[in-house]
Amino acid sequence: MIELSRRQLLQGGLAGLLVGPGMMVTAAHAEGSTVTIAYNVNLPSWDPTTGLSAVNPTIQAIYRSVFDQFIGQKPDLAFQPGLLTEWGWSDDKKQVFMTVRDGVKWHDGSPFTAEDVVWSLERAGKMDGGNPIAFIWSKIGNFKVDGNKITADVLQFEPTLFKWMAFLTGYVMPKAYYEKVGAEGFEAKPIGTGPYMVDQFERNAFVRLKANPDYWGGKPAFDTVVFKFVPDATSRVAEIESGSSDVTVDVPFEEYDRLKAKDGLAGVVTPVSDIGMIFLNNDGPMLDKNVRMAAAISIDKKAIVDKLLRGYATPISTLEAPEYVAFDPAIVVEYDPEKAKELLKASGFGPDNPVKFTIQTTRGLKPKDYEMVQAIVGMWRKVGIEAEIEVYEIAKHYELRAADKLAPAAFYNWGNAIGDPTTSTGFAMFGPSPHSVWNTDDLDGMIGPLWGEADEKKRIDGWKAVDKYIAENAYVIPLIQYQQPILFKKTVKVTPNVAGSPEPAQMSPAS
Repeated sequence: MIELSRRQLLQGGLAGLLVGPGMMVTAAHAEGSTVTIAYNVNLPSWDPTTGLSAVNPTIQAIYRSVFDQFIGQKPDLAFQPGLLTEWGWSDDKKQVFMTVRDGVKWHDGSPFTAEDVVWSLERAGKMDGGNPIAFIWSKIGNFKVDGNKITADVLQFEPTLFKWMAFLTGYVMPKAYYEKVGAEGFEAKPIGTGPYMVDQFERNAFVRLKANPDYWGGKPAFDTVVFKFVPDATSRVAEIESGSSDVTVDVPFEEYDRLKAKDGLAGVVTPVSDIGMIFLNNDGPMLDKNVRMAAAISIDKKAIVDKLLRGYATPISTLEAPEYVAFDPAIVVEYDPEKAKELLKASGFGPDNPVKFTIQTTRGLKPKDYEMVQAIVGMWRKVGIEAEIEVYEIAKHYELRAADKLAPAAFYNWGNAIGDPTTSTGFAMFGPSPHSVWNTDDLDGMIGPLWGEADEKKRIDGWKAVDKYIAENAYVIPLIQYQQPILFKKTVKVTPNVAGSPEPAQMSPAS
């Protein structure tokens, strides 16, 4: 093997993956039995049910490669059996029932059982257990197991319970193994029941996965999957253009258009369930409705989509994308910079005396995220808003959001693969939610009763009313529904996933 210096490896980043001093893992590619993916986010933790990383939608493609969820989703987001083959409510909604899949094995060869499901649900529902969605999971209890049948009492009705079983933190964990090795042992050697097993993990660098030969859904097409963690978009472009990686996501759209035309490469752009939005924190200048509304109506979303995103996005006015069940096309926040100037003037602001605040954003996580914020800041400047841009990693966003310490404005991409209003508007805007930074009694009073509403039409109509009220008060600034660019070698067949990231188990060698 030819010896290369660390400098050569880091400069090229193309022939392999540097693991540590004197160690290199060669990244074979899809011409053989390996597919290498240049991915746009790091993996902070191997527990998909606890901590801030558990609610990062972008990481789920990695988690779903190793772990299975209670209920599965197809690439078009249709629900399907996962580790549960049947599920539902009793007629009076006072109990739930679940049927557990037979014949499944954990990666260590031990049998998967109904006790694993119960333990996972009870663990997830502990309010002090570290699950950021514990208040969902805690609403069922008093579990009873009869073979592969499970029943539980409904302690508080939660209409989206089974949807969450296919969403963030909805993973089944190995009871016996976890209790044996503990949290640290699990982090060092995680196991699941998923299509791939963890073979090697270098934090902030890569993870290599090996196919699970005993996977209940059938052995995946590729024997090996390598996720390279490449947060920088320019570096992801280099990875795919050089041939160092076989697949990459979320590159700038001009690079997507250029590279998909190159020999040996192909691409697809798919509307996904993610939306780009600006959180507003109810503090300082954002307490002034005129400031909030001026900030919202002075953003030319169509210009951003057409000029920056090359048409690969859809402008939106609420936190419901068109595919979500509570989407209301009648709610529209029109672009009106002259009205924005009038509103600011009424509050004593203008181009000569601008209102000032910070806006936070990632850079390279999503196509043109930083550039979009730059454009927005430029539009704001024209009407009398002076915003200073602060760039941070996505992990820092979660940390600040959980502590309710985001800046007055913070750009974010919100994923909602189950399309329910509770998991978009609800979690983003309800004050007690750990994912919200807007905390006002008026909005909380509207949202609170909807959480447990059993009448589905009344529930959805209620959320539409909430979205209308939010738009009228500019409590958040929705911007776009994303379309995700995926580039790949023509030797790989990639199935786009509306959840936002293609999964290795849904890839195969091209015929």
